[in-house]
Amino acid sequence: MIRHFPCFALLALAAGCREAPSPVAPATTNETEAAEAIAPLADVVRVRLDTDAGPILLALDYAKAPVTTTNFVRYVDQRRFDGTFFYRAARTRGSKERGFIQGGIRHSARKALPPIAHEPSTRTGLRHVDGTVSMARAAPVGAMGDFFIIVGGAMPGMDAKGDDPGFAAFGRVEAGMDVVRRILAAPTYPNAGRGPMRGQMIERPVRIVTARRVE
Repeated sequence: MIRHFPCFALLALAAGCREAPSPVAPATTNETEAAEAIAPLADVVRVRLDTDAGPILLALDYAKAPVTTTNFVRYVDQRRFDGTFFYRAARTRGSKERGFIQGGIRHSARKALPPIAHEPSTRTGLRHVDGTVSMARAAPVGAMGDFFIIVGGAMPGMDAKGDDPGFAAFGRVEAGMDVVRRILAAPTYPNAGRGPMRGQMIERPVRIVTARRVE
């Protein structure tokens, strides 16, 4: 999923991140195929998530992360995010204001598209800072339809470095961080979830009613 959370103390979270979304087979779609799946896209693509907690407006950076942005837009245009949930609130230890929230298809084979090639931050130049939108994955390649949003400050443990491919940041929250913070503070089950996800599963997941491109 994501080797999520770059830091409970940055490291604890980061280790967790990598395990967020479910394991998937190596990507079978190359970068050219992924980029050509939807064309053309503007350098910045805006997507509005209407959730039970309120709207969140995303600004996706196609100019710097074309493969990842194209993949996300495919899920949006095919309505695959409609009716999914924000189901995870990974908070830094001792805080309800720092961490990340995760949402998306949650391993649904029915909603999943083929995994995509990984776009590391060393290539895109996009870092995991407050409001960053990034893809969850279970392998260096393999991101599909689960994503996360950073809350409360930079999490460099999710950026690529050395042999660590990190996660594929591809945009930011342009409006609605108040909604994101409310989701992060939502009650979670203390014993639900496996491994680094334990204690991070939201008791009442927040429904993504619709996800639509905004002109």
